[in-house]
Amino acid sequence: MTPSQSELPANFRGVLDRVYARAIVVDDGTTRAAMVTIDAGAIPTELWKNVSARAERELKIPQAQLLLTATHTHSVPWVPAAGYEDKILAAIRDAAKSLKPARMAYGTGVSYINVNRNMIDPETHRWWEGPNYDGASDKTVAVVRFETLTGEPIAIYYNYAVHAVITGTLDLVSADIPGAASTYIEESLGNGAVAVYSNGAAGDQNPIYFNQTYELRDIRIKDYARRGEDISNAMPPGGQGLDRNNPRVALLMEQQKRIILSMGQMLGEEVLHVSRAGLERPVTEARIAGANKTVTCPGRKRLDQGRAGYPGTYEDADPVNIGLSILRIGDTVIGGVNAEVFTTIAQRFKHESPYKHTMMTTLTNGMAGSGYIPNDAAFGYNTFEVVSSRLKPGCAETAIVEGLLDLVDETGGR
Repeated sequence: MTPSQSELPANFRGVLDRVYARAIVVDDGTTRAAMVTIDAGAIPTELWKNVSARAERELKIPQAQLLLTATHTHSVPWVPAAGYEDKILAAIRDAAKSLKPARMAYGTGVSYINVNRNMIDPETHRWWEGPNYDGASDKTVAVVRFETLTGEPIAIYYNYAVHAVITGTLDLVSADIPGAASTYIEESLGNGAVAVYSNGAAGDQNPIYFNQTYELRDIRIKDYARRGEDISNAMPPGGQGLDRNNPRVALLMEQQKRIILSMGQMLGEEVLHVSRAGLERPVTEARIAGANKTVTCPGRKRLDQGRAGYPGTYEDADPVNIGLSILRIGDTVIGGVNAEVFTTIAQRFKHESPYKHTMMTTLTNGMAGSGYIPNDAAFGYNTFEVVSSRLKPGCAETAIVEGLLDLVDETGGR
């Protein structure tokens, strides 16, 4: 999926690492499903509609049984390059052509490369972005392994909650941590096995090792201040405003290139560990079912500016639609939400699900107009996700959890 140099927007300086569409297709003898992830910031709703319609028409994969997820890397152009849709379909088509008798197994592990990113600034005593080691953070790595009947790996679908933002200041195309992890897993498994990342509820989760970005942010704020502009509470995108001839800036950016490989390897190692020693007994039969629906919550429009630390002022706005999806493969349940969701909402869904093998994948099957979706309690904090959210407090958490549980019922789950 890597854009050519001529397709890159003016603010992109080149390609750090290649970006991909990865797909897994499963067939239970009666129906099919697909789990697809692309290295992208989000899934435009029109793209999901087009891909799912074509997959149903051309590959007999029902629209309700396709999950199209973005890794949420901040290092790809937001406007898709030419042929984007066709390349996604090509990945699904290749997977469908490769169907063979298989078995699947589920397991979970833990990875500590994420951290809650909302903290009280020690100087201003206001909410700001930084590592909150005591904040809510789900360390679970969920792994579904698909293998031949003799145990050879075919594919791995894995789920984890971390923002793919390490390379965001480089202005280079990059798949960031998810891409590095999938590449590492695929290299380790060999034989053409595919590792498909599933973006967990990372709305309030940053990489725990983010020091270069924090220092670059401070450098940029000071550079702007010397020119008489205060950006301390409103950061420009990417690497704008950074002097790349500054030796310290150059060093920090070079370290960012290395840290994604380190963190990708750490996440990949845990996936491989679970795949090797932490899976439950594999099954050879699993019924496939899927469903989706839309829930609606009251909306608001922000009337002021500022990234964080201060309460926003708002007026009523149109209600916000949130798209939900369920894909069930045997007793493994994947709940999809088309937005950035706070981690405790996913934890509640997993806790209330009738299936132990439950995960949530976000930025899936389109893009809601909500902005971030904080859990109810988080609306009491003046974090940048909360003050920018287009949702009124008190609706989305329960609407999402109960909506997904209703879909579990619809697919024969309870």
